[in-house]
Amino acid sequence: MKIIIALLVFSVIIIFHELGHFLLAKRAGVTVTEFSLGMGPRLLSFQAGGTRYSWKLLPFGGSCMMLGEDEGDEGEGTFGSKSVWARMSIIVAGPLFNFLLAFLMALFIVGSIGYDAPILTGVAEGTPSADAGLQAGDRIIKMNGRHIRLWRQVQNYSMFHSGETVVFEYERDGKRAEVTVSPVLINGSYRYGISGNVNATRQKTNALQTLEYSAYEVGYWIETTVSSLKLLVQGGVSINDMSGPVGVVDAIGETYEESRSDGAFYVWLNLLNVAILLSANLGVMNLLPIPALDGGRLVFLIVEAIRKKRIEPELEAKIHFTGLMLLLLLMVFVMFNDVRKIFF
Repeated sequence: MKIIIALLVFSVIIIFHELGHFLLAKRAGVTVTEFSLGMGPRLLSFQAGGTRYSWKLLPFGGSCMMLGEDEGDEGEGTFGSKSVWARMSIIVAGPLFNFLLAFLMALFIVGSIGYDAPILTGVAEGTPSADAGLQAGDRIIKMNGRHIRLWRQVQNYSMFHSGETVVFEYERDGKRAEVTVSPVLINGSYRYGISGNVNATRQKTNALQTLEYSAYEVGYWIETTVSSLKLLVQGGVSINDMSGPVGVVDAIGETYEESRSDGAFYVWLNLLNVAILLSANLGVMNLLPIPALDGGRLVFLIVEAIRKKRIEPELEAKIHFTGLMLLLLLMVFVMFNDVRKIFF
């Protein structure tokens, strides 16, 4: 059961991504030759309105294939026949739809249980934060000038800015103040001596606040994904820490199993929370300027817009094909690593 639920969650996120490409392509008058969920040979398919809709064997990924997408053909209904701005909108629509999906799911969570306010539930005695004057009940407003809206942002700051001295702007009894805190090294980790609780500090929202904090929720996951990528590039984490589709499905399955004892409502909430992370993650990853990804295609279109001349389609197709092969090799490695972590 948990595998089926995990695949359903993963499939919804993929379909929404491809739907973004599909709707903008149709709006621009581009012929979509195939809209598919999965990869490999077709299990089921049907044709309607000039488009083949397919469900494929391997339950990872999907596609929105457009007429002449990787060719120099500029005939009627082809991708290449449209303006560079129309093509840009089609390419960027996939990631943007992932962010939209994450926002819609966040609306349900924030509207149901509120948001985790960045309020301190404890300050350990004898720590830099206690010495600086921070107290339980203080609401963190900024850290080094960066606005803080969720407690998880406070938690993540020390992870992505390890050892960094922080200027905390906080609010107490309606008044704001600033303190500077330098972390101390304890058991190999830099700590400020503050603590919080995601559930204990949750605050309910009205309609406008629900919209506002749902946007902050999506922004948090986008920021976390970008910061994680920076850590990967800088060597703070290794490629072995990455998870592919197998690892994602396993994580969703575990979330389902761990939430069952709390009841159906909390199963739903926890699965939505994982789905928000995955959808925002997929949106960010697809915008990376890597050949074969949406971001890589967007780079070529930006260059075309600047030089007012399309890059040779055959050359672009070769670059994207090479990028695709490298991404598939990376996927195989990550999937192997996922299997190894699950069973060994």
